[in-house]
Amino acid sequence: MTATPAGRSRRADRGGVTVEAALALSSLMVVLVLCLAGLMTVIAQLRISDAAAEAARLAGRGDESGAQAAVAALAPSGASLELGVDGDLVVAVVRASPGSVLSGIRLDARAVAHREESIGG
Repeated sequence: MTATPAGRSRRADRGGVTVEAALALSSLMVVLVLCLAGLMTVIAQLRISDAAAEAARLAGRGDESGAQAAVAALAPSGASLELGVDGDLVVAVVRASPGSVLSGIRLDARAVAHREESIGG
């Protein structure tokens, strides 16, 4: 057997590169999955924010069923809408789960709009 400079045989090092490559690739895959999950969470938060803003605007005009429909259309599936009134303001809170690897996270967004009075009855 031919000895390596460290005094070990080449036979003892056999497969070491394969193990290192497997560990590197699996680590890379974990990082990639977490990055994609983070990106999906950011996109879900943007969708929830848009849904809350639209729901507040519609509820401010007196269209609560339209607000529910907007949340169903804009937010991720399973999102919930809570509408409240604070003086002459309408408050819309939308909550949802991003539904990815990070599904334990609950996202929410809050939007406020002025209540509009109907003109001409």
